[in-house]
Amino acid sequence: MRGTSTTRQTITKYTPSRRQEPRRTRIPDRPNKSANLWSVAKNFAGKDLAKVSLPVNFNEPLSFLQRLTEDFEYAELLDLAADSDNGMQIAYVAAFAISSYSSTVERVGKPFNPLLGETYECDRTDDLGWKCISEQVSHHPPISAIHCVGKKWKVWQQFTMDSKFRGKYIRVVPIGIVHLLFPASGNHFTWNKVETTVNNVILGNLWIDQTGTMIIKNHKTGWQSDIEFIPYNYYNKEEQRSIKGVIKNDKGEVKLILTGCWNDKLKVSAIYKTDIAQVIWERSPLLPDSKNYYYFSLFACQLNEMEPNVAPTDSRKRPDQRLMEEGKWEQANALKTALEEKQRSKRRDSNEFNPLWFELGKDTVTGEPLYIYKGTYWDCKDKQHWSKCPNLFDLSVD
Repeated sequence: MRGTSTTRQTITKYTPSRRQEPRRTRIPDRPNKSANLWSVAKNFAGKDLAKVSLPVNFNEPLSFLQRLTEDFEYAELLDLAADSDNGMQIAYVAAFAISSYSSTVERVGKPFNPLLGETYECDRTDDLGWKCISEQVSHHPPISAIHCVGKKWKVWQQFTMDSKFRGKYIRVVPIGIVHLLFPASGNHFTWNKVETTVNNVILGNLWIDQTGTMIIKNHKTGWQSDIEFIPYNYYNKEEQRSIKGVIKNDKGEVKLILTGCWNDKLKVSAIYKTDIAQVIWERSPLLPDSKNYYYFSLFACQLNEMEPNVAPTDSRKRPDQRLMEEGKWEQANALKTALEEKQRSKRRDSNEFNPLWFELGKDTVTGEPLYIYKGTYWDCKDKQHWSKCPNLFDLSVD
């Protein structure tokens, strides 16, 4: 759908609008192809897995940029938070932060490592009220930057991680914090992500656990929430995937209690009325046949759906990932190897890279370097000005 915007002359612009056709509700089934993870992974013991190239047999058909965007599946919690105060506002923020882990319990496939300069946009303004843009801004170390805007909030993040294969398990330690701003009130929240462990790498069924302490801070008011992701305990199955947390005011006094499971629901209660808890978030149930397509939720199925007018560097246009989604794994593996070799070759020729949509600045909270959104992507999309985009996915062009 196109509209017009008049300045000194009439300029035809792309304007997001409600889709005329329904979004897809699933992706093709995963081919019935097995692979011996140990035969491949044993060569990478102790190495950073973000720098390791694995065949698509161990992937899921999404890039890591798309997985970062999947954090916004329950973004309506931020809309609720924007209209709440103090304790309940931070409770809804906590629910949003926790909800980003809800899809990981069954998802043992590895996302595609984005190529340097790869981007991903998700414009759900028409139905969900938000849009975001992300870019792979560094290759060594791998760093992804994302900026998301809703009607009453903004979220931004620079994400990298330390991921090592330890023989029986893979441990992923996120580096960086998530920022959330409610412009109307000026409330500025930050939180950290917790560790992810992939277990039974050698024998048995892979399973995932989330552990550590998440600290959510409101830097304007001083309110804070401390949330513990309790490690799996074979002898206490009632605490599997459970979380326990508190919400404290600016004086450090506990005002609310948080309980639940990171893959299921979150409840909030007053400190002296823990038997009367309000469910403020609950995971949407998966479709019965989702096990056939990587345990994707409805939202995840739509992340890699083709959209018109996106940048030529968008993950949707990455051909090896598209072939993998279509079940053409042999062609996908060959193309994945060729694209990664092209990237390595270009890095040998030049060590300089400047992201298009983000620039290096400083984190106002930590003082550390931070890639910050320039604010130009959506205007370029309106005008379809993509001339500065690198040619990432065409092997016939450098």
